[in-house]
Amino acid sequence: MSAPDLAAEDAGLLSWDARDMLDRQAEVLGLIARAAPLGDVLARILSLLEDLMPGARCSVLLLDREQGLLHHGAAPSLPDEYVAFVDGMAIGEGAGSCGTAAALNVAINATDVRSDPHWVDFRAAALAAGLQSCWSTPIAGRDGLPVGTFAVYHARPHNPTRRDQVLVDRFTHLASVAIEHATLIGDLVESEERFRRSFDDNPLGMAILGLDRSIVTSNTALTALAGGRPHLIGRPLAGLVTPKRGSLAAALDELGSVGGEPIVFEAALHRDDGSDVEVEVSASLLSGRDGGPARYVVNVLDLTERRAAERDRRARLEAETARRTAEEASRAKSELLAAVGHEARTPIQAIVGFAELLGTIDLDEAQRREALAHIDAAAGHVMDLLADVLDLSRLEAHALPIACEPVHLRDVVVEVLGLLSSKADQRGVLLAHQVGDETVLADPRRLRQVLLNLVTNAIRHGNVGGGVEVRTLAAPADGHVLVCVDDDGPGIPPELMERLFTPFARVGTPSGPHAAADDAAKEESIGLGLGLARGLAVAMRGDLVVGRSGQEGTSMHLRLPCATTTDSALPDGSSSRG
Repeated sequence: MSAPDLAAEDAGLLSWDARDMLDRQAEVLGLIARAAPLGDVLARILSLLEDLMPGARCSVLLLDREQGLLHHGAAPSLPDEYVAFVDGMAIGEGAGSCGTAAALNVAINATDVRSDPHWVDFRAAALAAGLQSCWSTPIAGRDGLPVGTFAVYHARPHNPTRRDQVLVDRFTHLASVAIEHATLIGDLVESEERFRRSFDDNPLGMAILGLDRSIVTSNTALTALAGGRPHLIGRPLAGLVTPKRGSLAAALDELGSVGGEPIVFEAALHRDDGSDVEVEVSASLLSGRDGGPARYVVNVLDLTERRAAERDRRARLEAETARRTAEEASRAKSELLAAVGHEARTPIQAIVGFAELLGTIDLDEAQRREALAHIDAAAGHVMDLLADVLDLSRLEAHALPIACEPVHLRDVVVEVLGLLSSKADQRGVLLAHQVGDETVLADPRRLRQVLLNLVTNAIRHGNVGGGVEVRTLAAPADGHVLVCVDDDGPGIPPELMERLFTPFARVGTPSGPHAAADDAAKEESIGLGLGLARGLAVAMRGDLVVGRSGQEGTSMHLRLPCATTTDSALPDGSSSRG
């Protein structure tokens, strides 16, 4: 078109009824504002355009970007057969004017479809519909990419004029606004539906509160949890939920600003029937249009099932613990019976043997005294063994009588070392002590029993030819005296430390180059000593622990109250003397 022709065309544009155009645009925008169906809005746009372009028949196709397909949007004056034919067409070069425009994002003008190369596969359908020209422009979305196409058909070959271009530009823009608005409305409706479904159908109790912290809306689960109250809306949440610690107002005040971390706390939910339900409440802030806080979102989780599961799990654990304890006790007692039987068999055999000897053979006085001495020693060993078992049983039943009185510790230590001197000589062990004038509050007989056990163990498990020392460390600050029994043996293996004070548990036998010399020691222990010794120490308001154990030796620490400590009832309920 020449310059004079363009000037004339522009003059023709200026002669349009501007008010009429504005009225038509306002009508379309009114439909959009009222959220009229997209098909109705597009059909109205096309009808208005066809009124301004005599002989034109228009259509809008909507683009499915994921599938790359064009679908019918509106075509008020095109034949139904043609509309059905192009509905669902794939975009691409050679897919008519609309398919090519959508693929290339440029306007495609086919002046005559009979010769246009883009219309090879669509030519017959267009001619059958009485269409010979098609001018298609892409409808741009917010991202600048096509969301559809706007097509203008004529029954004969046609080239768009300047006026046609201006009109199509304006109405294509209106179509773009309508499509984008419909998409936003659709997304909003879909989002609202998802929220409504997730809110109403959620098994978790949910509520939305106003800034005054009263319930604006609640879901079915919360209504049921509260006892079916139909009147939750409008009620303050504080009347429904009471935190276990602090107040609800203080808890919600901790939320701070919008977007912060939600708060979670346990509370009691008050039901209509007057009962309370343990619940877990989480609350967060929801922002308004201005970005400030507008609503509280509250979730309420019924803890009844969780608490029941915890109780069931705890009951199962307790039952399993009790079962294991019973099995261990049964096994330990079985081992005790076997050990006691083994331990008692040798001295009983000695008693029987020497008794038979006395009854069948005439012995001189010296032989008779020796036989009686063996019988006496064997009987004493059996009696000591049975006494230990009985003492341990009484300790476990908290029925062992303990009579505490002030005891000079050094006198007991010297007595114990004297009693064990022959045993120490058998292994070449030197016994020594560093005990001052400490006086402890203890049962003399039981204290002697504990020290005999500790020193015997030190002799048995120390090195042959080594030494055992008993020493004291006064600790006036806590009113106790610490008695240390030290040996120079190889120490207690770490894997045996946990079972060291377990009654009836044998925690090992001597090993190393002197193992053969320790066979007798190995036969002496049935696992009662340390368990009984600790029980006696505790019964005398003291304690017994392993102070240290390693290659340099083992130190057992016996802790006893000073005699100056105020006497009181003992743990087992018996009283002390002194």
